[in-house]
Amino acid sequence: MWLNRRVRGFKLIDLIALAVLTLLILGVYLAKTMAGGERAKIAAVERQIVAEKARVRLLQAEVSHLEEPSRIERLSETYLGLAPVSEKRVADIAALPELARKPLPASTKPVNVTPDPMTLAPAQAASPLPVPTQMAENGR
Repeated sequence: MWLNRRVRGFKLIDLIALAVLTLLILGVYLAKTMAGGERAKIAAVERQIVAEKARVRLLQAEVSHLEEPSRIERLSETYLGLAPVSEKRVADIAALPELARKPLPASTKPVNVTPDPMTLAPAQAASPLPVPTQMAENGR
């Protein structure tokens, strides 16, 4: 039979088995190397998720601070000249049609309008964080 044939002192079946074993070893090595690369990408995405969660918590804390009623009241008094309604200005439902016909009195206190800081700030383009698919394409 042709498998029992000898090539340079080795049986042909032994040489075929050695070649298959070498291919298997190379295949396992390549699979392990690719898996290590994928693990590194997964770890990078997980770090990005943690950073984004921290950023979200920071932004939520900032929004919470900006929406404080005492701060909004202070800003409205300072910049808009607004104040709580006095007892003299409270009316019942029956008096509303009569009040609607009366002209509004002129404001005694001039309103100083402050410029919006967002219009004064130089326009800077924010650099977006890479999306996980971009990270995979960049090889991170």
